[in-house]
Amino acid sequence: MEKQEEFRNYLFPRDGDRLAPARGLDPLTFAKACEDHPMAGSMIKGWAKLREQPFHGLTCDGHVEGGLYHLGDEGAPTPEMVRAANALLQALSPADRAQLSYPIDAKEWRRWSNPEFLINPNGLRMEDCTPEVRTAILRVMEASMSAAGYTKARGCMKTNAFLGELCDLPLIMNEWSYNFLLFGEPSPDKPWGWNFYGHHLCLNCFVLGSQVVISPTFMGAEPNVIDTGPDKGLRLFDTEESVGLALMQSLSAQQQERATTYKTMEPSGMPEGRYHVGDQRHLGGAFQDNRIVPYEGVPVSEFDPRQKQQVMDIVEAFVGYLPSGPLAAKLTQVEKHLDRTWWSWIGGHGDEDPFYYRIQGPVLMTEFDHHSGVWLNNTQPAKCHIHTVVRTPNGNDYGRDLLRQHYEAVHPGHAPGHE
Repeated sequence: MEKQEEFRNYLFPRDGDRLAPARGLDPLTFAKACEDHPMAGSMIKGWAKLREQPFHGLTCDGHVEGGLYHLGDEGAPTPEMVRAANALLQALSPADRAQLSYPIDAKEWRRWSNPEFLINPNGLRMEDCTPEVRTAILRVMEASMSAAGYTKARGCMKTNAFLGELCDLPLIMNEWSYNFLLFGEPSPDKPWGWNFYGHHLCLNCFVLGSQVVISPTFMGAEPNVIDTGPDKGLRLFDTEESVGLALMQSLSAQQQERATTYKTMEPSGMPEGRYHVGDQRHLGGAFQDNRIVPYEGVPVSEFDPRQKQQVMDIVEAFVGYLPSGPLAAKLTQVEKHLDRTWWSWIGGHGDEDPFYYRIQGPVLMTEFDHHSGVWLNNTQPAKCHIHTVVRTPNGNDYGRDLLRQHYEAVHPGHAPGHE
């Protein structure tokens, strides 16, 4: 007999108080209901305040470290990306083209969000697009990412649709409940980019010549496995989960103790402000562009060569969505600063324990978190609900530091906006 997946233990009754009130609501109507809800409304207001802050970037101490990022040739597949983006523009009506397009330094870069309720309806909503336009948007994403990264992104979208089926809420959660924006004009040598955001999948892709920065990113799934239908067997984030746990279990008892910033995943065991009702334990999600995240845990400089390689394997699992050239450049960049990088953990580290971990250094922050239920009814963190985050600290999320350098070289005195 086939083993039942864990999430099957956590399904809400379809006619119960959690699901029934949302049934039949379209995304905008549901978003308005969330704004009026005391808990969700307070969260949305808090995010709005953060959104309006001028950008300077995530840091460990409030001071942006300079000299970390450089213009250069990283072998990005820019010609393919430009062709795909131009094909998308050609597939659009003039009205949709205007709705999709923004200046390179537009404030809308930072309006992305990962909940299922749509609080910043910018760009084009894929569920409102024709199949031709949807395909063209996907081709831009596919041209910009590695094959594995694109497959993972599509997996997040398909898992979102599966959750909508489980809850019978297909208008709120489906394969196309995502927004897409294009910034600047697709070019082989001038700055441009795109972002894509919705429930459990948010990608920000900046392009300048042969360089690509894809961050911030948010990828997640509730549940993390599809066990019925045409996508049966699809599982997400097994690698991030297994390699992170393997590293933690490889540490000495003393290192494990120091790496563990909080032994419990529950907010009751953390100081006020450390746990967020929406983000739970992760710190680099939507609207956290300027967050100060102090280094915690154990410095990677203490690890033996095998453990340092495990750190790099984890990093590659997170940023493996990058095309091969930019991926190699990013891994080299992280390795250069590996001895200034920290490893931290929350929760237990037994085989069945839910947990959170973070790798944080000058040029990369990655987070992995097992969440409690939102559309499943588990009140405790469980391995069937996962959030992952990637940030580029010290001012290069959205490729901002590269854009600054480009302006200084080509347009002296013209600083990028993005506010």
